[in-house]
Amino acid sequence: MSRMLLTLGMSALLAGCHRTTFEDSVLQKKDVKYRVGPLSNDVWQRASFDDNDLAFVERGDTGRVIATNATCKDHDDPALNVLTKHLLMGFTERQDLGQRTFTLDGREALRSRYVAKLDGVPVSLELVVLKKDNCVFDFSYVSPVGQADARMADFEGLFSGFHAERLR
Repeated sequence: MSRMLLTLGMSALLAGCHRTTFEDSVLQKKDVKYRVGPLSNDVWQRASFDDNDLAFVERGDTGRVIATNATCKDHDDPALNVLTKHLLMGFTERQDLGQRTFTLDGREALRSRYVAKLDGVPVSLELVVLKKDNCVFDFSYVSPVGQADARMADFEGLFSGFHAERLR
């Protein structure tokens, strides 16, 4: 009898756990499910970085990283430029190289380009932010200065394939 109660108790606990899955370019977590464009496994390797749903590093230790994240709680309703500034936290000597708005998954998105330093090392940053269905989505591409263009198409393919749906 106690073994059955333990099994039922563990099942109930596990059913209450929310996990993040990523399969066939679709990420699903507690509040949201979203698709991104595919990245070549021959070029990019999945990695784990704090505060990101997905992160990929280019194979061969090139210093290039692509990451994306969705936040569906505790973000108020900041403007896209404010969301971009949040992504720049931790970077110093930031130089704004331009911003433009465009439509992504039916919503206005802001794309920004910066050169900045991270721990004293100069990097190029390409950032995309948008809001949809009470969630904030961000996409980041970090590369060594002067080397961003080599994999920019990969980054653009990732966010161009974006489609989100809010889970209730």
